[in-house]
Amino acid sequence: MEWLNYHHLLYFWTVAREGSVSKASASLRLAQPTISGQVKTLENALGEKLFERRGRNLALTEMGQVVFRYADEIFSLGRELLDTVEGRPTHRPTRLKIGLAGVVPKLIAYELLKPALALPEPIVLSCVEAEADRLVAALATFSLDVILTDAPLARGLNVRVYNHFLGESGVTFFGTKALTAKYRRRFPRSLGEAPLLLPMPNTTVRGGLDRWFEKHSIRPRIAAQFEDTALLKVFGGSGVGVFPAPTVIESHVKKQYGVSVIGRTTEVMEHFYAISVERRITHPAVREITHAARSTFFA
Repeated sequence: MEWLNYHHLLYFWTVAREGSVSKASASLRLAQPTISGQVKTLENALGEKLFERRGRNLALTEMGQVVFRYADEIFSLGRELLDTVEGRPTHRPTRLKIGLAGVVPKLIAYELLKPALALPEPIVLSCVEAEADRLVAALATFSLDVILTDAPLARGLNVRVYNHFLGESGVTFFGTKALTAKYRRRFPRSLGEAPLLLPMPNTTVRGGLDRWFEKHSIRPRIAAQFEDTALLKVFGGSGVGVFPAPTVIESHVKKQYGVSVIGRTTEVMEHFYAISVERRITHPAVREITHAARSTFFA
């Protein structure tokens, strides 16, 4: 097993923070050759250059910036540990790292995350949007606390994860006033004549919509397809076509994009999940998110 020498990391962190070996030498009360040698040893251990010369000054390389951020967090935690042991208040905010699947509407994500920001204890929120496999890999290494997505993760993954159902919503179709006046009357059959803006075919909601179209003998006339549901709504608000969104955010969509309701269906349901490595969620902010989603937002 590889071990990190924290003395070497401390010397590197001090040089990066002070801006030079000479200033770090004065701060640590060590000879400059000693500090330079220890930083070089750290670079050899990591297999990466951490500093580069820029004129007379030292500058962090790209990898040096990454290592410095980790070192800053490590030594910050060390100071907090001492404060906690000695009974001093730390005032350290809780960190909440969220992985967001791109298919989750941004308005849904906001409504789900909003209760965590209202907790009495301050929260530092970090949101990462990526493909499911990348999010799961980050979850497995505890780089994320939870993933928000529209489908449960399949069993058989190399990582043990748990699907926590948050709620579900029917689907509403929206359009500008001109499109609404034209296609509302004979909904849903009128959708066969309307220019449609739809999610990409590989998404869960698109599969449900395609089955619903087939059930009602609707041949969709697709004007555009989108991975980003926020971009889909922007196009819809501009009058390019009729578009679907979860009924639970209907009022938000109408207000934000200036559109009207053409029709609704509960035959297509969008489901939302929180994915964690815990069978029982313990993170206070994630607990608040799941509780509020089930008891209020989707209720």
